[in-house]
Amino acid sequence: MKQLVLWLAAGAALTAWSAESPRMGGQLRLAIQAEPKTLNPLLASDEPSSLVRYLTTGVLIRLNRATQTLEPELAASWKVGEGGRRISFRLRNGVTFSDGTPFSAQDVCYTIDRILEPGAESMIADAIRFEKGKLVCRADRADAVTLVLPAPRVGFALLWDGVPILSARSAQKDKASLGPFLIAGQKAGAYLLLGRNPRYWKRDAEGRQLPYLDSIRLEIQRNRDFELLRFRSGDFDLINNLSPDSFEKLKAEMPSTVRQLGVSLDSEQMWFNQAPGGPVPAHKKQWFQSRDFRLAVSQAIHRDDIARVVYKGLATPASGPVSPANLFWHNAALRPAPADAKAALSRLVHAGFRMRGQWLYDPSGNPVQFTIVTNSGNQSRQRMAAMIQQDLLATGIRVSVAALDFPSLIDRITQSFDYEACLLGMVASELDPNEQMNVWPSSAGQHQWNPSQKKPATDWEAELDRLMQQQASALDPTNKTRKAAFDRVQQIVVEQAPFIYLVYPNAAVAVAPGVRNVDASVLRPQTLWNAERIYLDARTKTASR
Repeated sequence: MKQLVLWLAAGAALTAWSAESPRMGGQLRLAIQAEPKTLNPLLASDEPSSLVRYLTTGVLIRLNRATQTLEPELAASWKVGEGGRRISFRLRNGVTFSDGTPFSAQDVCYTIDRILEPGAESMIADAIRFEKGKLVCRADRADAVTLVLPAPRVGFALLWDGVPILSARSAQKDKASLGPFLIAGQKAGAYLLLGRNPRYWKRDAEGRQLPYLDSIRLEIQRNRDFELLRFRSGDFDLINNLSPDSFEKLKAEMPSTVRQLGVSLDSEQMWFNQAPGGPVPAHKKQWFQSRDFRLAVSQAIHRDDIARVVYKGLATPASGPVSPANLFWHNAALRPAPADAKAALSRLVHAGFRMRGQWLYDPSGNPVQFTIVTNSGNQSRQRMAAMIQQDLLATGIRVSVAALDFPSLIDRITQSFDYEACLLGMVASELDPNEQMNVWPSSAGQHQWNPSQKKPATDWEAELDRLMQQQASALDPTNKTRKAAFDRVQQIVVEQAPFIYLVYPNAAVAVAPGVRNVDASVLRPQTLWNAERIYLDARTKTASR
């Protein structure tokens, strides 16, 4: 862990903060690739919604994205006691929501009740829910909260970086903000405007109230080529997650604006729909539920070619669920599966599939063909899908590719389950395995291939449930027990291939000249994690906005 912190700190040193006195005012502009699916902070699961939540809500504890250390936010301090079964928070005094409503312990307990109430459908609930018993929140005083856990959970404090605190009493309800910004305007399909929170509690070293910016304009721009054009022309000030093509172009034309942060914590992956309620033909669902079928598809894919061709070398072939950038929790014993179409076909034949001419058929005589859905506007994913399509021809499998707008894609994979296979990325915002409690337990909402199971559909998923609970409750200061359990989780996921991991993209961003205090990190939101301290140089064009 110490090595990772030092590496990130060294990268951050390249973006040293300006010594000049920060300028107040101005508007920061950047693109988001899709309209936020929801503005309800408790329901945010897609990246645009999560970004808005990060900028407009307050949390008890914040993970500093540059140093990887926990820092007090709305909680001035906290203490873990009774063997990990109790956490006591002392809250900051004098903090108010954006409408002037005082912040207190009542708001913390109200938020937890909202998250855990039946039918709430909040992804956050998976992280703070327990197998037996319920988390209890007690407002001891206006500035003191105690959480009583039914069982110890290691690293539980870290989870509160992702829990937005809502007001129990504000007339504005969930719109009342404790973050540096608030939602000030919106035009469907065009933009979302975030305005400065006039009652934000933080101040800089000179005693000036943060944030420095008057507003942040998030423009919905699905086409990343247009995003690049507008950055070049000065319309946009930042680009998160630079595509390989954009990185190469900007590196040649505007080298001072690009920042290469190294291998990211994120992954690109595909999976097959195994949800029982999805309108997938029974014979296809049978394929998707077959371990041999999934492993054969994985075995046929040339990950090295994807990293080299699609990402221009700015990606690493994936070996499993955790990127090597997560030095401690990555299972280093796992290796990327080498592409071997002959071995993949042999596995399929052993499972009862047969070649007729150049095409593959299942034991019942059905031609083996399926459609991969991915999001339109993301050229890298569409190219990956095309390469997978080509790779699988060597095994006789016919693949179609459908690019959907992001809201439609999210609806298909989370609501209607009307899809066969999906290619998307997994965004990792934290390092600790407990942050993945919304993915690996069979009951989790982002257990994407077959989400929200009432009981495990397979023995190996039951084993994942057991191991995730084991690592979450192991009170081991060295993390040796947790590490062994989570290594086994990663191994099972590779052996069963519910997700077929493709590559870990490198993290790269672009920062326009004159935008100051951007301390970019591999963790999301990469350029905006310290948005309250970003400001615009008075000498630049952007300062006149």
